[in-house]
Amino acid sequence: MSAVDAVRDIVERGAEPDDVLRAVVDALVSTGAIRWAGIAFTEDDALRLGPARGEQDEGHRERVSVEYDGAIVGELWVDGDARRDELERIGALIAPYVLIGWDTGGEAWEP
Repeated sequence: MSAVDAVRDIVERGAEPDDVLRAVVDALVSTGAIRWAGIAFTEDDALRLGPARGEQDEGHRERVSVEYDGAIVGELWVDGDARRDELERIGALIAPYVLIGWDTGGEAWEP
């Protein structure tokens, strides 16, 4: 199963946003090609790292913006071998979940 398919399955199952994003970084690292994955939230014009998994290797880091309705709400960071087009698709899949973390400043949120 590709990383995109794994993330799509996680998103389609649905859960609390924090649980979805933790499952996403776990799934990305479990592919074997990605050694570390993290999701950063845009807060006060800065990026703040949220869920992350694996061993960092910043020399091989790819960063992809996560946008929701035209606004950058965060970034997906991965260290390892990943295709940018796949990371962009993953960013689009997780955007609504990153929005909640961005929009609430990381605080608990009730719909």
